[in-house]
Amino acid sequence: MAVFPERHVKFFKNGRKQAVRIPREFELPGEDAIMRKEGEKLIIEPAPPKSLLALLATLAPLDEDFPPIPDPAPELVEL
Repeated sequence: MAVFPERHVKFFKNGRKQAVRIPREFELPGEDAIMRKEGEKLIIEPAPPKSLLALLATLAPLDEDFPPIPDPAPELVEL
């Protein structure tokens, strides 16, 4: 993990919200993050990747009829 020195940043208003620009060297991967406060510290961490089930739950259901798939019994094998 790379360690970067501290960087002074300024707050600005974005509508009624307080915001801060994250310098390039502090960019986090992905598009989502988790933010929490510990005492006077504000901690922002990349959100963990979603599970496959969570991703599948966001997909629209298929509206197709699939033909039946033949499922013959397996052949007997002598050992």
